Amino acid sequence: MEEIKLVMSKHALEQARERGISINEIKETIQKGIKFIQKKKVVASFRHIKIVYKKIKEKYFIITVMIRK
Repeated sequence: MEEIKLVMSKHALEQARERGISINEIKETIQKGIKFIQKKKVVASFRHIKIVYKKIKEKYFIITVMIRK
């Protein structure tokens, strides 16, 4: 499995902490989640988590982290 390099926005870091979502859960969502494109961003959903990110070169820039409804 490839090493996933994350760059978290301040907003995403705050949201992940508030919602009890770990870095490993974010990485798992990128690897295994269902993905769709939304205005040049990727939205990935896996289990109870939804994340919005952009891939910039080899890094994943995490914009926000949510709990799926």
